[in-house]
Amino acid sequence: MASLKTALAMAFVFAIVPALAQNAPVASARATIETVSADGASLGVKTRAGEERTIRVSPKTRFALVIPATLADVKPGSFVGVAAMPGEGSELKAMEVHIFPEAMRGTGEGHRPFDLGPGSSMTNGNITARVDATSGPKLTVTYKGGEQAIVVDPSTPIVTLAPGAQTDLKPGAAIIARGPKQDDGSIDAAFILVGKDGLVPPM
Repeated sequence: MASLKTALAMAFVFAIVPALAQNAPVASARATIETVSADGASLGVKTRAGEERTIRVSPKTRFALVIPATLADVKPGSFVGVAAMPGEGSELKAMEVHIFPEAMRGTGEGHRPFDLGPGSSMTNGNITARVDATSGPKLTVTYKGGEQAIVVDPSTPIVTLAPGAQTDLKPGAAIIARGPKQDDGSIDAAFILVGKDGLVPPM
């Protein structure tokens, strides 16, 4: 039962974004934690762009750990999310790949614009084919209604996800927080991804 609750909580982390977008302006902060308030309800962070921001944490905030993986883990049958930029022809070039745990198969399935860079996209789907080449594997990622051919460079960051907790929020940890943006610029975090052991989440 505990593992099921964990899987559902992690699925909520990714499924909540479209719902938030319908109700309030949503913002993301890719940042490093500098301070944590005594009650844990407020984080002082510095974004990758060097901006000071405040992230607010509530009992509704969900957490997930981002853990290193390898290109060998990216194989047919895996359910993945791939942030990518346009490549040659109709192909995409991966910026990062995150592998979902089996309990999260189907989460966020589809292809949509993403905010990792101008023209970037996110594709969540099942790897139905992998063709290896000297320049890196070419993946066919299939989702309901379509598929994408995505080239993965050997240097592309590969990560997987695991259950997280508020206790993972410590000074020095790299995070991605997303949630409604307030008038003062702070973010009420709906979810926070935390890099484990100093990892900077590449998403």
